[in-house]
Amino acid sequence: MSSAPVQRPRKRSAWVVGGATIISFVALLYVVEAFDQLDHHQLDYNYGIKPLEADGLWGILFAPLLHANWGHLAANTGPALVLGFLVTMAGLSRFLWATAIVWIVGGFGTWLIGKVGSTCGLEPDHIGASGVIFGWLTFLLVFGFFTRSAWQIAIGVVVLIAYGGILWGAVPVLDVCGGVSWQGHLCGGIAGVLAAYLLSSPERKAREHRRTARRSAT
Repeated sequence: MSSAPVQRPRKRSAWVVGGATIISFVALLYVVEAFDQLDHHQLDYNYGIKPLEADGLWGILFAPLLHANWGHLAANTGPALVLGFLVTMAGLSRFLWATAIVWIVGGFGTWLIGKVGSTCGLEPDHIGASGVIFGWLTFLLVFGFFTRSAWQIAIGVVVLIAYGGILWGAVPVLDVCGGVSWQGHLCGGIAGVLAAYLLSSPERKAREHRRTARRSAT
């Protein structure tokens, strides 16, 4: 009898895993929009975030998957692919947690303040992935400063240069009737900063431990 060394399965590159993850998410958005088109946008009407309404709470879970039309979805596709992929570079687990925090906290914030600034008298219905995208954007901008990672800081600087202009979409404005959900953008952006702070906890604790150790040694 003879024995041969057991070959362990090779781990997939973080780039491959991250790319496959975010492409799958964006593909899901297109599948949902196709179904919504066939259903005459009933998903948009039934599962958007309707501020301060009990039924509107379902929108916290489903609104990021819904879009008004193909143009709306196309406008979100590029930023979603780029920013989502860059967040996966912080680790797939952190990407999932960051997305969950932005999705839920940002959505709940939108549910709370989604009527602010609306002057047309119609019931607001907030839909679209842009709230999550804004959360990914702000996560990338501040995560490196929380972790003191040169690589993550560099990503944040590049993202600020490339996408910083869209932060204007989170500035409160009067909404005559429909249009951009600055409330969703603002709440998503705030949730992204919260996610970056919470998920940088291991690095912040390690840094504090090193400071304590140095003080004890002197």
